Amino acid sequence: MLDWVDGRPVQTLSVRDRGLAYGDGLFETIAVKSGRPRLLSRHLARLSDGCARLAIPCDQGLLRDELLAFCAALGEGVAKLILTRGDGVRGYAPAVDAEPRRILLGSAFPAYPPGNAEQGVRLFPCRTRLAEQPLLAGLKHLNRLEQVLARGEWQDAEYAEGLMRDQAGRIVEGVFSNLFLVRDGTLVTPALSRCGVAGVMRAELLDRAAAAGGAVEVRDVDYAELFGADEVFLCNSLYGIWPVRALEDRHWPVGPLTRKLQHIIRDLDS
Repeated sequence: MLDWVDGRPVQTLSVRDRGLAYGDGLFETIAVKSGRPRLLSRHLARLSDGCARLAIPCDQGLLRDELLAFCAALGEGVAKLILTRGDGVRGYAPAVDAEPRRILLGSAFPAYPPGNAEQGVRLFPCRTRLAEQPLLAGLKHLNRLEQVLARGEWQDAEYAEGLMRDQAGRIVEGVFSNLFLVRDGTLVTPALSRCGVAGVMRAELLDRAAAAGGAVEVRDVDYAELFGADEVFLCNSLYGIWPVRALEDRHWPVGPLTRKLQHIIRDLDS
């Protein structure tokens, strides 16, 4: 276990931290290979966007240097970076002189079953719906209670992930993943203008698919369209890509575009 707070190896945190009190902050979950963070520039760009939108001051140079040192010490595993607004007094109003707190938590890499990437996974249709708040849409903020409720809906190991929709029933994402579908050769992923997390692997796949000359669409996707897709897959920054083989009574093959994208991202650099 490796834990740092504001650049120092400690395992204590102020009870007045606004991240604890209000979820006032952001986080990134970063794969670490051979002492280096994967997709670092994308993680930092998303964090920078989140800080700007939440008006949390952030020294990007300090954060980058600290993260690189932490990952070098961790070696292999997962680095969870949490940035909170820091300590505050009682009340919602943020202090103008708040000093952000940087928290880094190290852990072993999850032992995902190899079959998830090879044969694909079954999706659980979650009843929990995502609230719509455009001001927070796309951010990986600390308020994750919707995901906690959704993940509590199933215990059966047959389901590796859950499918989440918005208040109108549109497809948004998985509980801890982004979702793509393929229709007539076009790669489609749900728009995240109302809710959802804009994952760094999602961004990587969109850029790589477009660079390879593929047809790409980011737009609303309804439930019926998902069932009519030729291929469906999930992605995140830790496991890469998992094909979706089943949702309710619909089954999909592991399609050629899914396999191609799995191959393309196999050797990601930072």
